[in-house]
Amino acid sequence: MKKTYSIFCTLMLGLLAASCSQKSPDTAAIPEMQSSDFVNITDVVPDVILEIRYFGTYNFVGTRIDGYEQPTALLTREAADSLRAVSDDLKAQGYRLKIYDAYRPQKGVDHFVRWGKDLGDTLMKRYFYPNEVKDSLFIKEYIATRSGHSRGSTLDLTLFDMDTEKELDMGGTFDWFGRESHPDYCGNPETGEYTGQGGTLTAQQFANRIILRRAMLAHGFKPYDCEWWHFTLKKEPYPDTYFQFPVREL
Repeated sequence: MKKTYSIFCTLMLGLLAASCSQKSPDTAAIPEMQSSDFVNITDVVPDVILEIRYFGTYNFVGTRIDGYEQPTALLTREAADSLRAVSDDLKAQGYRLKIYDAYRPQKGVDHFVRWGKDLGDTLMKRYFYPNEVKDSLFIKEYIATRSGHSRGSTLDLTLFDMDTEKELDMGGTFDWFGRESHPDYCGNPETGEYTGQGGTLTAQQFANRIILRRAMLAHGFKPYDCEWWHFTLKKEPYPDTYFQFPVREL
């Protein structure tokens, strides 16, 4: 996918990881039961921090999302094993991983779609999409009927600084609708060069995003051009399968 500052690429909220190159045919299979290849992330990466936004109410919808039965995070075993390598790498640098979302059932994506069609529901607009008009969300592909999260090898995460005991300052919040969420906002994510041109990120905030990005890419994940927090395992085991079993401890 081409990198662009265009608003048409502007983040797809984590729900939304279905836009751009993440879309798949509506005929894709949606199995009823979970695969035995899925694991609890905390079983593989014990010191990971979980803040599962879609289990609570602090998210762009403003309510618990369908299919999130427990505040836990699941991934395919392949993705979880790669994430363990990421964690080991970053712990040596003084950071822990903090996860907002991982596997997302198809019913959760369907919940996002229903919300997007309800133009009167703007409860969380000022927190996540103050500069967007809700009736443009489908046109601009913020919302789609499929998400890479439902394939089980995609996750949304940030870094926790063990020295300050706070989240690392990334210059923007998870699930923010806007160009500020693009990895190439204020710099070149490929080289790590900060430009600051036409943006509000500081050099340190941009550098913090690069720390996360480089660790993820070094251990088999690929980035998403519209969200600095979103990564997918390159060799995902279910590239064409969208699961619908609920999020709960396995």
